[in-house]
Amino acid sequence: MLFAKRISTEIARRTYRRFEAENLTTPDKILDAGWNRLVEALDSGGYVRYDFSTASNLLEAMSKLRERYGDLEELHRQAADPTDLEKRLQEFKGVGPVSSNIFLRELRNIWEKAEPEPSTMALKIGRKLGITRVEPYEASLIRLSIEYCKRHRCKDCPVQENCKEHPDL
Repeated sequence: MLFAKRISTEIARRTYRRFEAENLTTPDKILDAGWNRLVEALDSGGYVRYDFSTASNLLEAMSKLRERYGDLEELHRQAADPTDLEKRLQEFKGVGPVSSNIFLRELRNIWEKAEPEPSTMALKIGRKLGITRVEPYEASLIRLSIEYCKRHRCKDCPVQENCKEHPDL
């Protein structure tokens, strides 16, 4: 949920690290923390633009997750297939297609039903690198796009020699 908002990856990452440092990584811990503490954690990570709505969405989503499934593993177990898994995730407030795609691409090799459609960004970077099946590399391709392509940092890119659009090639 933190990474799906229109906020920099660095702020989302820093905020998630604050959640880890404050032991706010399970539904129970998030619910026990309450709205004020969540807002403080969000703000301390730099997540100030969406702090109030994200705190509310987190509390509502964690409450629903705990009531309906107990935990994410049970949600995955109950899903009939990849499409049903995406549908179930998107039933949570604050989780839409972007959030579920981000979440599931990170779990692609962990959960058997985590098979989201590859993102446009991953497909684009895959084409630049000559990769036709991007799914196994999607998370890495997204990071390359964000860290290097979007910032025009071609000279620092670790895969520049494979890029069909590299300026020096």
